[in-house]
Amino acid sequence: MHSPAAPHPPSYYAATRSETVAFSPLCDTVRSDVCVVGGGFTGIATALSLAERGYSVTVLEQHRVGWGASGRNGGQMLGGVPGEARLERLDSGAYADSVFELGYRGHDIIARRVQQYGIDCDLKYGALDVALRPRHLERQQRMYESLCQRGMEPQLRLVSAADLSVLLGTDQYLGGLVNMRNGHLHPLNLCLGQARAAAGLGAAIYEGSEVTAIDHGTPAVVRTAHGSVTADFVVLAGNGYQHLEPALFSGLVFPAGSYIIATEPLSPDEAASINAEDLAVCDMNEVLDYFRLSADRRLLFGGRCHYSGREPRSIEKAMLPRLRQVYPQLAHRRIDYAWGGKIGIVVNRVPLLGRIGANVFYALGYSGHGVSLSHAFGEVLADAVTGSSKEMDLFARVPHRKLPFGQRAGAQLVALGMLYFRLRDWL
Repeated sequence: MHSPAAPHPPSYYAATRSETVAFSPLCDTVRSDVCVVGGGFTGIATALSLAERGYSVTVLEQHRVGWGASGRNGGQMLGGVPGEARLERLDSGAYADSVFELGYRGHDIIARRVQQYGIDCDLKYGALDVALRPRHLERQQRMYESLCQRGMEPQLRLVSAADLSVLLGTDQYLGGLVNMRNGHLHPLNLCLGQARAAAGLGAAIYEGSEVTAIDHGTPAVVRTAHGSVTADFVVLAGNGYQHLEPALFSGLVFPAGSYIIATEPLSPDEAASINAEDLAVCDMNEVLDYFRLSADRRLLFGGRCHYSGREPRSIEKAMLPRLRQVYPQLAHRRIDYAWGGKIGIVVNRVPLLGRIGANVFYALGYSGHGVSLSHAFGEVLADAVTGSSKEMDLFARVPHRKLPFGQRAGAQLVALGMLYFRLRDWL
């Protein structure tokens, strides 16, 4: 008998999880319509979409459901598709409407599932982009006008620097754009709640079950150390932790570290003084800061995304100077949690969505936009299994150039490129 997978890495989310689902490792040979590799947002969202349609689904997760970025991220539910302009240019903008719709589809999927399956994940609406440079204000104006053209004007509000200093209790920013269609949530509880729902519909989920090989064919055979799954279709959903099919993905997608600290709970007055409307906030730098209040009024402050592959010796010491620059009034507040994880970055920012052969599909490389988009892609992947691949094929047409000299050297080239953007943010 094999022991259960190790617990989730320490974080605020792991400490406050309300969903208690747990699954055993795979120790058998099973047959399934679809085998999903990866138990994060993409894998679980896909599995739930397929289970809702009556497919038999098996999910194989190397660690625990929500173990990676899906259970450790900033919890910001933001619309949009990274690299959107590249997608729209493929057919002279003919796909602009469908790409825009896809960028917000995940919001609706999440809201429906929270309601339908009784998932307690602190879902709340309201997000704010804040400007640090005059060029950011110009970009905000363009974003505002573009979103208004899409019918979102009632959900938008431009905020002046003076009003922003009252709204956020800091004078760091020149202006902001509030988007009430976006929001924030407890990501680990959302992922675990959907896993519970998928299992309730018959999906078989196995934790502690690292995939060691895929035998391509019709059907395909997905192998672990102690079992295998024979399936008509396979979905690869590993994002920043993807290690299968290196011939395809090496040099295309790179893991980037992102880090978060959480303060002790703030008083109601203190919380209101730094985030009066309880918004998810992110600045507009290329290497950005993001922060929000948790349901128990902690400030969750994240950022310092890096691409070198090296973890900071102390996440708390690495993050505190920036938090105190934005909020010097919180300098005395204790830090209760500090954690990090890997997100998947694609060089041209367009997520990788496509197929290998006729029956192996993949989605990864959300470049920090995975909370909502992974749920939209879960539906796109489920559609592809049923034979409808129009949206998947659009992404598959995007040209991606591999970085040379292998994955390790490519990661260093990406790190150098992001150093350039960091320097530009400072100027």
